[in-house]
Amino acid sequence: MAKVRAVWYCVKSLKMPAKTQASPEAIPEAEGAAVSVSLAGIRRVFPPDVVAIEAIDLHVPPGQFLAILGPSGSGKSTLLRLVAGLDRPTAGKVSLGRANPPTAYVFQDAHLLPWRTVLHNVALPLELRGVPGSHRLAAAREAVERVGLGDALHRYPAQLSGGMRMRASLARALVTEPHLLLLDEPFAALDEITRHRLDEQLRALWRERGMTVVFVTHSIPEATYLAQRTVVLSRRPARVVLDHAVELPVDRPAAIRGEPAFAAQMRVLYEALEVAER
Repeated sequence: MAKVRAVWYCVKSLKMPAKTQASPEAIPEAEGAAVSVSLAGIRRVFPPDVVAIEAIDLHVPPGQFLAILGPSGSGKSTLLRLVAGLDRPTAGKVSLGRANPPTAYVFQDAHLLPWRTVLHNVALPLELRGVPGSHRLAAAREAVERVGLGDALHRYPAQLSGGMRMRASLARALVTEPHLLLLDEPFAALDEITRHRLDEQLRALWRERGMTVVFVTHSIPEATYLAQRTVVLSRRPARVVLDHAVELPVDRPAAIRGEPAFAAQMRVLYEALEVAER
């Protein structure tokens, strides 16, 4: 039942965003495959007096791939939940470029329902929205194919590897055709080779779809490979230590990880994390 509640909460919350997720003052954007995200003076305090985030200002343009790095417990996931509307700031404002854009959230755990096949897990968000069976299954099949799981359509979660489960979770997020994709360390528990392959697949999907992506990670190589821009947060209370445009070509083959330019970009992030840890 815990997994059922987790999936339902995610889909329900993202289908009906909290008021802090969009603001009447937000500048309207043309309908498209991406949406901007703006954080102004964000502060989040948890009872009794734990300050998790302090005075964060951040703007993510439509279609950008942003990675968020920081020490453990620095407020990265809290910040992502605020963007998603799953939590509210104590002070400040979270605004999206237009009201209620299609938004998807991928958690650290795949949260697949064990009694449903891959196809029917992926179709779940559309089922909860009342999309007719034939349409939702066709859309789910397309999303599964897109993440390379076409031969596992009728398998159950227990029959999948960890990497396959995360690909199914990603397909479930993509089936809603999101304009904003939020990911909270989705590949952290996977081995390095599988993680690299999923990073490559995610980046290809982002380039294909043009959606805005905010990706939380502990991994410097992952942030360097995936993102156009990386923000490094300090220890709690979280503040922005570095806001860095990743100086690598848009086309990033797997082999780029071994190039000097890649190492140089990782060094920038590593030095910022050293500052953040102090």
